[in-house]
Amino acid sequence: MCTLVLLRRPDTAWPLLLGANRDELAGRPWRPPGRWWPDRPELVAGQDLVAGGSWLGCNDFGVVAAILNRAGSLGPDQHKRSRGELVLEALDHADADDAASALSGLAAAAYRPFNLIIADNRDAFWLRNDGRRIEVHPIPPGLHMLTGLDLNDPTCPRIAAHLERFRAAPPPDPANNAWADWPSWLADGDSAAAALCFAHPDGFGTMSSALIALPAIGSEARPLWWFASGPPSQAPFEAVTFA
Repeated sequence: MCTLVLLRRPDTAWPLLLGANRDELAGRPWRPPGRWWPDRPELVAGQDLVAGGSWLGCNDFGVVAAILNRAGSLGPDQHKRSRGELVLEALDHADADDAASALSGLAAAAYRPFNLIIADNRDAFWLRNDGRRIEVHPIPPGLHMLTGLDLNDPTCPRIAAHLERFRAAPPPDPANNAWADWPSWLADGDSAAAALCFAHPDGFGTMSSALIALPAIGSEARPLWWFASGPPSQAPFEAVTFA
């Protein structure tokens, strides 16, 4: 179960801030964020080397997309399409609204259940696929958390333990690479049920972490992305280049 934290502040210099931990089997090969798709030169994303898709990416137009498995749906199904393809398809669009509208028309049964976040500096959407239908939910301003359940779902131990402290904390200042408490909280492994960063004996655990900031419309700034290529409790966050 991955974890995503999203802060929307429409009237600020950085209207969208995102923190995300990727949880996966340790033996599943991947590459850190880069321009790995020659047919999609406008996007930067981590690459899953098993299915070829991604779990998190951003394009040159300022759209970010992230995929999370719904609870109880870990792993591929040879009879269904890879959920990692959806991140790439979302990032084919220059606008989050257009991307959400396009992907809402996909056949839900073609994929295992998923939560998909698509956002830019104006809008943000949560696409929920329970295996029967894809629902599109606009995400209002404020701070939100998503795991394998619903947005801000209080029945999730992680959300119950961490949502209010993220909300109460001073917001990050990405222009100065000052993410306040976000990096340390993404590295929090204190509680087994509510840990945001963990490693299970079977090899499943937190494999990487990301911090992304999107600048406001009209800004000369470019999206900012810091990536930890291992559990954030062990690996440092380093800047991702968009060159």
